[in-house]
Amino acid sequence: MGDVYVIGVSMTPFGRFLDKSVKQLTRESVTAALADSSLEKEAVGAAYFANTTQGLIEGQHLVPGEMALRDMGFEGIPMMNVENACASASSAFHSAYLAVKAEMANVTLAVGADKMYAEDKLKSFAIFDGAWDVHNVDGTIAGLEALGEGVEPPAGTVMPNGKRSVFMDVYASFAKFHMKNFGSTQRQFAAVAAKNHQHSTLNPLSQYQEAYSVDEILGARLISWPLTLPMCSPISDGAAAAILCSEEYLATLDDAVRDRAVRIGACELGTGTSRTAEEIDKHITHLTANRAYDRAGIGPNDISLAEVHDATAFGEVTQTENLGFCEFGKGAWLAEQGETALGGRIPINPSGGLESKGHPIGATGLGQIYELATHLRGEAGQRQVEGARFAIAENGGGIYGIEESVCCVTILARA
Repeated sequence: MGDVYVIGVSMTPFGRFLDKSVKQLTRESVTAALADSSLEKEAVGAAYFANTTQGLIEGQHLVPGEMALRDMGFEGIPMMNVENACASASSAFHSAYLAVKAEMANVTLAVGADKMYAEDKLKSFAIFDGAWDVHNVDGTIAGLEALGEGVEPPAGTVMPNGKRSVFMDVYASFAKFHMKNFGSTQRQFAAVAAKNHQHSTLNPLSQYQEAYSVDEILGARLISWPLTLPMCSPISDGAAAAILCSEEYLATLDDAVRDRAVRIGACELGTGTSRTAEEIDKHITHLTANRAYDRAGIGPNDISLAEVHDATAFGEVTQTENLGFCEFGKGAWLAEQGETALGGRIPINPSGGLESKGHPIGATGLGQIYELATHLRGEAGQRQVEGARFAIAENGGGIYGIEESVCCVTILARA
């Protein structure tokens, strides 16, 4: 069996679109991905649809993919709905990749679409309530709070009141653990956020496109100490899609399509193992990334750029370490030195990341694929990473114990 290639990608703007349905966002992204691949929908042999919120927000609790794609004229092919929390879109991409690899289809479609904004704001907040074990909420919270024991906000810090995403408290616990064990600081986390917001000014599809200084980020509204608002991803509406094909099918296409094809070096989906918080080398992302590097036959030093799951600025810090771009404990320092900015040693989240690009959770992973493919094609404009050869995406979903429930790591290569 030969390699699998990405020949079409698309991403809608991420943002607040109360006037658009999941069906509309799906149509926009799939139509654009097909146009990018120069294929018609009849070429697609199987489709994988990622969504997490449509049941709650729109009432389409079952078969959302069939409803959205049949309305576009896709008929008679296998369709699968994929839900893996924030890793849903990358999981759909993984499934589309496996279908081609297994020679079940020559061409596959992966699409993720989500609406998180609703007139009823309580619905938007409720989205996250089911992303951990609902039978052990108290135990999970207790385990997470224990991570940050002994790390307290500075005197005079006014803690926030009111409803917010529980996942910001989760990330705050992770951040406190890192501060306690490695000496990282709130200012270093702010440096990550400042870098990503600067990147977003170069991305016309980002939900937010405004630069902030480190001091402005530190002075912003507190969400869950040490995290302030600009360090946290927003809720978002949006969609993204990818068209994949086999090596044999690619050979039948025009030179223009082949020249822009991006090879999939690896796409690994993993779950965690039982570990203590101190066993950081057993983190779900680190284990999954190592498998991806082995399959692709490369290592962290070969990577030109990365898109990682920065649901908060601290999320980028820990994933920088898990992907092997620095030793454990040095991720915050690396960002503070400018190594992860455009022009640095390993640009991370040139899109602006989830913090500013946005995070429509059922579409996020394919938004990462769109960004990486754009760089590998040399089509990223002002934010282009020059000479990009290999790129890696890390996308995690949910919480199990002290880490993500699921993780997908994808390595793409310039063909």
